[in-house]
Amino acid sequence: MNYRKIGNTTISVSEIAFGAWGIGGITKDAKAYGHTNDNISQLALQKAYDFGVNFYDTAPLYGYGHSEKLIGNTLSHLRQHIVLSSKVGYLDFKGSQDFSVQHIRKSLEKSLRRLKTDYLDVFQLHDPPIKKLHQESHIFETMQALKDEGQIRAIGISTRSPCEDIIAIEQFEIDSIQLNFSLVDQRVIENGVLEKCRVKNVGVFVKTPLCFGFLSGHYASTNKFSSSDHRSRWDPEQIERWANAYKLFTCNPSIPNNQTNAQVALRFCLSYPQVTAVIPGMLTPEHVEENVRSSEFGKLPLKSLQMFSKIYQEHQFFIQN
Repeated sequence: MNYRKIGNTTISVSEIAFGAWGIGGITKDAKAYGHTNDNISQLALQKAYDFGVNFYDTAPLYGYGHSEKLIGNTLSHLRQHIVLSSKVGYLDFKGSQDFSVQHIRKSLEKSLRRLKTDYLDVFQLHDPPIKKLHQESHIFETMQALKDEGQIRAIGISTRSPCEDIIAIEQFEIDSIQLNFSLVDQRVIENGVLEKCRVKNVGVFVKTPLCFGFLSGHYASTNKFSSSDHRSRWDPEQIERWANAYKLFTCNPSIPNNQTNAQVALRFCLSYPQVTAVIPGMLTPEHVEENVRSSEFGKLPLKSLQMFSKIYQEHQFFIQN
């Protein structure tokens, strides 16, 4: 496993992080990727650590705290060896949010309790409206106060679009940003977001590097997702585009046959030095083993990156609303 430093901090993380949304399972109206088995989830968490993964990304929203509890129950005895990242903002899956001083502090308190720790390495604002960050200065003042108090080590922000990425990087003092980046979503390259992160030395965490699992090639456009899987609510045309996208990239002759679609997709993101870590979701020990091996293969050849850029530019992977 290779490790990279988060921006200007002294925190070193595995370039493959454990995305813990899925293991939150189904709690009340929380939807992720369907039903999960806690025993298998804990085996996956432990196996990730055994394979060198030291970075675990979660949020109170994931299973309404269940994801955090699983991490705490499984890895708290290894606290000094792992990097924990959680978030604040969402109240439910309907999109309700709260960034008040009281909620930020109370949410952190609850996350620490569930994770069985007294500090977070990275504390991220979870998809905050950029306008609100400008209007309500107490948000970053509170985050900085928590950092000064030693309750968190780094301040991060998770965004929804490249436009928000640019504003967040340029106008706010953050240590890290979590953004969308994948073979089928290369907007952060086109818009110069990754370059701005390099200049400002902001750590970059990549969410959706496998495009919700579709770049693994394991899902056909005809797949019927259960009602407890958030993908069941998607537009069928969008599913079809993403389900077939991996075929366009894996035909590249420069990619050895011994690598899976998921490994190629993760290597693509990691080939950009601005990226600190990719955060693929992992539900099983098998997912863990496949994903962590991406680190062993290293960066993709330049000709592959150029080919993937050309494919991306020649295709429309998002439906137009």
